[in-house]
Amino acid sequence: MLVHLRDAIERGDYAIGDKLPSEAELCRELEVSRPVLREALRALQTMGLTVSRTGKGTFVVADAVQDPTFGDYTAGHLMEVRRHVEIPVAGYAARRRTPEDLARLRGLLARMERETDTTAWAAMDTLFHLAVAEAAQNPVFRRVIEEIRDALARQSAFLNELGGRRAHSDREHRAIVEALAAGSEQDAVRAMTHHLDRVGTTLTDIVRSARTPGPRTTPEPARHDNPQAV
Repeated sequence: MLVHLRDAIERGDYAIGDKLPSEAELCRELEVSRPVLREALRALQTMGLTVSRTGKGTFVVADAVQDPTFGDYTAGHLMEVRRHVEIPVAGYAARRRTPEDLARLRGLLARMERETDTTAWAAMDTLFHLAVAEAAQNPVFRRVIEEIRDALARQSAFLNELGGRRAHSDREHRAIVEALAAGSEQDAVRAMTHHLDRVGTTLTDIVRSARTPGPRTTPEPARHDNPQAV
């Protein structure tokens, strides 16, 4: 359903400046519930394709994704910071983690692998990364992850919706915990690097696919976009 709306915007069915049909109309047309539709509309805003104006509706503001925004931060900003913080944090956590840290992380993994609600899973995803930071035994690291926690949850939900990342993330998280349990700084750094690489690749793929519009009813001049890696 989200893909349907995104494709319609990229094709020009809804041009920049157009107002999307009301929620009631879209629900009838797409045969979905309001909660499902609202989740899709939030995702369109995250991608920068639409903006919601209170009392007026949702309007198209772009026909291609530039750099998804999660709360106060763009995907590019988040990934840049995460690579400089979470990778070394994983190394410190491998050296300093306590049995209690490992028990907390393993418990979170078990809950995430059982969870069926996407929103709840995304919230636990942020708790996982926060718990790794806590295992590094440096309150500054924890404070940094706490600051971007809401943005991480939004990014996680976005990747699940558009990139099917959940199962991959579960496996990558488990590799991180196994490295921490083994006390291997090198393996922990490698596992976190792999995890963030995969997140970045999925984000880039989403942006690139959104910038490849389908056939339009009227010809347009060729566009020469230069996708920004996120």
